[in-house]
Amino acid sequence: MNIGFRESLTIEFKSDQKKLSDEVIIESTVAFANTEGGQFYLGVEDNGDITGLHPSHQDPSKLAAFIANKTVPPVAVQTELADADDIQYLIITVPKYHSIVAASNGKVLRRRIKADGEPENVPMYPHETNSRLSSLRLLDYSALPVPEAVYSDLDPVERERLRNIIRNYHGETSLLDLDDTELDLALRLATEYSGTFVPTYCGMLLIGRKERLSALVPTAEAAFQELQGTDVTANESFILPMLAAFEKIEAYMDARNHTEEMEEGLFRISIPDFDKRAFREALVNAFCHRDYTMLGRVRVLMDDDGLTISNPGGFIEGVTIENLLTAEPHGRNPALADALKRIGLAERTGRGIDRIFEGSLSYGKSLPDYSESTENMVKLFIPKSLPDKAFIKMIAEEQSRIGRPLPINALLILNALKSNRRLRLGELSQMIHVNEHKVRTAVEKLVESGLVEADGNGNNRAYILSAALYKNADNVAGYVRQTDIDRIRHPELVLKFAKSNHGTVTRKDVMQLLHLNEGQAYRLLSKMTDDEMLLLVGKGKFAYYKVR
Repeated sequence: MNIGFRESLTIEFKSDQKKLSDEVIIESTVAFANTEGGQFYLGVEDNGDITGLHPSHQDPSKLAAFIANKTVPPVAVQTELADADDIQYLIITVPKYHSIVAASNGKVLRRRIKADGEPENVPMYPHETNSRLSSLRLLDYSALPVPEAVYSDLDPVERERLRNIIRNYHGETSLLDLDDTELDLALRLATEYSGTFVPTYCGMLLIGRKERLSALVPTAEAAFQELQGTDVTANESFILPMLAAFEKIEAYMDARNHTEEMEEGLFRISIPDFDKRAFREALVNAFCHRDYTMLGRVRVLMDDDGLTISNPGGFIEGVTIENLLTAEPHGRNPALADALKRIGLAERTGRGIDRIFEGSLSYGKSLPDYSESTENMVKLFIPKSLPDKAFIKMIAEEQSRIGRPLPINALLILNALKSNRRLRLGELSQMIHVNEHKVRTAVEKLVESGLVEADGNGNNRAYILSAALYKNADNVAGYVRQTDIDRIRHPELVLKFAKSNHGTVTRKDVMQLLHLNEGQAYRLLSKMTDDEMLLLVGKGKFAYYKVR
């Protein structure tokens, strides 16, 4: 009898015909607890065949107590006897722990997937322990003092660069009144240790001397690359203090980020390939949330498809691709994040991710994409796409009317309706990964403002973009069709079109709107004229119909 599925990161099979050793049981428990949790099946072979339990393991409660006694802190597993064709096996469910778990003999292990796709348990080394604790928000690595560093490793030139950033980016001006040591302590760039001041990782990363940064924090590497087709037109790696690295990368971007000017009535809007504020937030996030215990580099890549920014270290505990825009703001390196906010480089609310999405949404472009991120890397891709000028005009007019930017949920809803035309509340919620209550509040405000129109009631209530966008895009027929052509009679559609088109409609309009041939359109308009719904004005090819 086979169990019917394979081993994975969260599933492991263990043969028990010759009595599996206590040590292996404890090691498997520890590895699961230090990774994602999971289940191991005692009495099942590696290929999934069920071969049964050894007599000494047929008491589930006794085994659970043994595991708790042999792990630090005690791991509370769930044990369940199961059988197949009268052959018993044991399912041991291990929870994911929010601390580091060790065997009582001191062994600390974790699970990983090998190159061949099979799982294994491996030792967790000291640097991985720091990475794990940072991911669980139990350790602020950036606030730790740097071993072998001395206070003079902080560069006065870089400190002055930091002061200039506070001035230019409207950081906390009170910081400018502090002397150098007070400033370093206020931003946690240094800490007092054994009666002297010592740089923290935050301090070395932000204003450390270049040569000492390379020696003390070799993981502080960054790279900028540009590809045109398969040709590499720029490729530079460097280890610089973070503020200097920002300026270097932004200079590369500014030289390559083309801008188009759009004029529409009173509005004059610059449309860049990539929004500058969104790029800065994405870059700050990459440096701020990367795992500095892991080898690797922050990488910025421009190519024909768009912009990719990647950094070592996956999403921290509690953050997923689905809840990026709704998860509570918190980072892997709180001291570093706080310093960047206070000097003005990072979004002060901690919602820099909103700014990244807003940079695409405001121009009607394709959304940023995090789908290629893994447990060991976060990868952001911002597509290079054409702007939607009618959409931009609608957003600009509304923001001018209300005197402030539209909220991120409103922009997400408008973008979803632009792409999918007609959506119900549940569909909108699922598409933008925001709960229905918040979506309902946001979309009804858009209805009140006239940007969105609602059709129906209750669970059947659906939403479409208002006529304004379609008029801006010279696509009135598209607007009317979105009100559900299958449920409305042709005369009503024609009247709706005419009212949205300054009270007039032509035979050609009706043919395009309802996909009718010329004869069908003529007969429909003639009948509506006879029914005194329309009035014919003119003759021949210049004739049109007016709403009575």
